[in-house]
Amino acid sequence: MAFLYTNENIAQQLVVYLRLLGHVIWTLLDAGRANQRILDEDVLAFATSQRRALVTYNRRDFLKLHNSSAVCHSGLILCTEDMDFEAQANRIHQSLNSIAPAAPFLIHINRPSR
Repeated sequence: MAFLYTNENIAQQLVVYLRLLGHVIWTLLDAGRANQRILDEDVLAFATSQRRALVTYNRRDFLKLHNSSAVCHSGLILCTEDMDFEAQANRIHQSLNSIAPAAPFLIHINRPSR
C-alpha cells in the first residue's frame, strides 16, 4: 500500500482502481484544491508535505522538478495516458511493490505498445 496524491489530469477511474488495490489516494478535489490553476511546484510541495507520492500524466514538467537539486519530494509516478485504467493501475501497483520504499523515488509507467 502506498500513500498517493494525484493532480487534476489523472482520471477518476484510475483513482478508483488504485484504491481497490489498497492504495490510499488523495486527489486535488479531495484536498479542496481543484480548479485553482496551482503551479506544478506547489502541487509537488503539497504532496510532499502530506508524505504522498504524486501520480501525474504531466511527465515533462515533473521530471524537470525531480531533476532539480532544489526540489525534494516523496516520490513521483509519471504516467502516459492509457484508457485501460485497470491495467494502468496494475502496472503502478506492481511498480510500487517492486521498489524499496525510500523517497524520493521516480517511476515511469508507460502505456504498452499495441
